[in-house]
Amino acid sequence: MAQKPSIPKGTRDFSPLEVAKRNYIFSIIKTNFEKFGYQPIETPTFENSETLMGKYGEEGDRLIFKILNSGNFFYNKSKIELPKAIEALQANSAETISLEQRVELNKFTGRISEKALRYDLTVPFARYVVQHQNEIEFPFKRYQIQPVWRADNPQKGRFREFYQCDADVVGSNSLWQEVELVQLYDGVFSALGLEGVTIKINNRKILSGIAEVIGASDKLIDFTVALDKLDKIGEDGVKKEMLAKGIAESALEKVQPLFNFTGTISEKIEKLSGLLASSAEGMKGVEELKFICGNVIALGLDKSILDLDVTLARGLNYYTGAIFEVAAPKTVAMGSIGGGGRYDDLTGIFGLKNMSGVGISFGLDRIYLVLDELNLFPETVTSTSKALFLNLGQEEALYSMKAIMQLRKAGIKVEMYPDNAKMGKQFQYADKRGIPYAVIVGGDEMANSQFALKDLVSGEQKKVSLDELREILK
Repeated sequence: MAQKPSIPKGTRDFSPLEVAKRNYIFSIIKTNFEKFGYQPIETPTFENSETLMGKYGEEGDRLIFKILNSGNFFYNKSKIELPKAIEALQANSAETISLEQRVELNKFTGRISEKALRYDLTVPFARYVVQHQNEIEFPFKRYQIQPVWRADNPQKGRFREFYQCDADVVGSNSLWQEVELVQLYDGVFSALGLEGVTIKINNRKILSGIAEVIGASDKLIDFTVALDKLDKIGEDGVKKEMLAKGIAESALEKVQPLFNFTGTISEKIEKLSGLLASSAEGMKGVEELKFICGNVIALGLDKSILDLDVTLARGLNYYTGAIFEVAAPKTVAMGSIGGGGRYDDLTGIFGLKNMSGVGISFGLDRIYLVLDELNLFPETVTSTSKALFLNLGQEEALYSMKAIMQLRKAGIKVEMYPDNAKMGKQFQYADKRGIPYAVIVGGDEMANSQFALKDLVSGEQKKVSLDELREILK
């Protein structure tokens, strides 16, 4: 019995038209990256597990795809009864495992899996910077457009394999980088014709300051992870999770103003100044936001909206300063289509200290869905040929191929039907492919160095020279 073809859950095949649309987005993002002075790099599909683990928080670590090593894994039962150790872990009674068993278990796990698929592009970039620091001119502005993998629960706009398009700067503490990154977001979305995108901004120092003011500094990670879920689980859900993580009821009362934080950016900054007056860390975050938001407002944005969102936390542990998240226009039900922030300590994990970085990411797959829903892809975005030369015989085919070579040199997409089939079948093929023109060559056309060009939309047909054909198909 033949096997039924399938692909893993959370992955997709792409048709020629879908690939053409995706390439359209890639092209605009890449053009803007380079316009802002970013240089391209690429990193391997998979990294050593130790490079990735522990960089994304507890929840992120669980979503990292591990790669099973090849080979046989022989286990010496005389040293440790591994099944019992695993049973103990599954029963949440790890304390019953002896030190010797822990060591052997870790060794065994290391033999099973030493590598993992990359979860994002930022941590591999930090590893790249440290590994190639002697070859890099700092500050280093790089962009990277590659796929990433997450063992997430697939749903609309969320996949297990998807592309990220990142732009980062390392080696500069200047907040002008954050100002430029907001402009970069606006430049890309404006070029895509996407109006009403909201670029949300906050600062990790403000979140640290709030945790300090409410007496929950020791629960900062739990606080930010729960707060980051406000859009998904609502105020009551966030409070319930915070209480479950051991954050006191009295602390939640102090944080209540955050759930109804309204006004202009200036008004919100003023409120934060009052709320965080007793926190030096929090006030530093307020000053950074003043600089970034003030300059973005002074320079202006084309089609995007800047908003200060004090509940924005972004659940990745490596952010230390400004954080960004981009929301699609309100007319589209979609999660974030971009995000990023400053990470002062990330390269330090790999041994390179005092190397501040900041970056943003575009969610290609979600941007595609938004553009598709709003019908914003230009009609010219297609992977199909401009014309199909019909195949009417050996001599006619050779005459056609000579013309095809000249048209292709001029950058025009044309092709010839490979078989000398009935004309009706060849016209039908062009119609199904969405090819707008057919070129017909017979004895009369060859004798007069001409081509019969048929518009497959209007049905109009006329004889043209090669130069005229080139002009029409441009």
